[in-house]
Amino acid sequence: MSGQSNTVYISLGGNLGDPAASMAAALRLLDADAETNVTAVSSLYRTPPWGKLDQPDFLNAAAGLSTRLSPRELLDLCLEAERKLKRVREERWGPRLIDIDILVFGERVIHETGLEVPHPRMLERAFVLAPLAEIAPDLAVGGKTVAERLGGVDAAGIERLPSGRDWWLGRS
Repeated sequence: MSGQSNTVYISLGGNLGDPAASMAAALRLLDADAETNVTAVSSLYRTPPWGKLDQPDFLNAAAGLSTRLSPRELLDLCLEAERKLKRVREERWGPRLIDIDILVFGERVIHETGLEVPHPRMLERAFVLAPLAEIAPDLAVGGKTVAERLGGVDAAGIERLPSGRDWWLGRS
């Protein structure tokens, strides 16, 4: 563990089963870790499929975390949450129960096997930028804010659902 707390942003998504329940469970698993706290969660967004188009729409969200884990330890925690929620990696950009990506880890730039931060394709994807802009519009990535980046991508078909930001806590 690094000991120092870092601000991290992650993206969550899924389009099989009950994606909202899977994402909520994933956030609760991350929040239950002694070294990691969920500090902000976006609303849910319904988004058209990307990359592979012949599949159901996705639900997506973004979350802010405060963690004392290293980037690799956080990645392992995210992958463990996916595993506990029965994620199977069969097809790139294909249907999935849950997907968790680390978007930004403090100010760090990381290029390691299986871990690139900032996420290498996040600035091209409105389904990542729209939820992230809700919770961190002024976050600068690559010299522009997330809100500015969102204005420069095609956000057609993305719909913010009236879920509010507490959807993941299981409160009715």
